[in-house]
Amino acid sequence: MKEMIRLVFGYLLLGVVSAGGASAEECSGTISAEEALRAEDARYAAQTANDFAAMHRLFGEDLVYIHSSAAVDGKASYIESMSSGTVKYRSMKRSNTRVRTYGCLAVITGDADFDVTVKGQELSVQLRFHAVWAKRASGVQFVSWQATRVPPTQ
Repeated sequence: MKEMIRLVFGYLLLGVVSAGGASAEECSGTISAEEALRAEDARYAAQTANDFAAMHRLFGEDLVYIHSSAAVDGKASYIESMSSGTVKYRSMKRSNTRVRTYGCLAVITGDADFDVTVKGQELSVQLRFHAVWAKRASGVQFVSWQATRVPPTQ
C-alpha cells in the first residue's frame, strides 16, 4: 500500500511539473518545509476570512483542487465557489502534518478538520489530504489539493 501511495504521488508530482508547459509557470529556487507550511497557513487564513485578493496571489493559475466529494475545481471556479457564497470555510485546522520537499515543490500531507457551509448546509468534515506548493518567481503558490473524507468512527 505504501508503495502504491508513493507511486501515485510520484505521478502527481510529475504531472504538476510537466503539465501544460504553456499554462504552468516554471518553478524558481528551492522551497523549504517552513515556507510551505507558512503558505498553507496563509491559505487557510485567506479562505476563512474570504480574502479573495490573497487567494488570487496564493493560488497558481494551474491549480487542480480535488474535493473530498470528488468534484474538481481550477483556480477560477474554486475562488468563484467562495466569492458567490456557495461555499464558506468557517474553520480549517490540520494535524499529523508531514512536509516533503522536492526542489521547488513541497508536498504537505496530513489530517484536517474543516467546518464549512455548502449551499446553506453546515458541515464538519474530517479529511486526509495532500497539498502541493510550488516556489515560483512570483512567490510560493498552491498548485494541487486532494482530500479524502475520513469515515466516522463506529
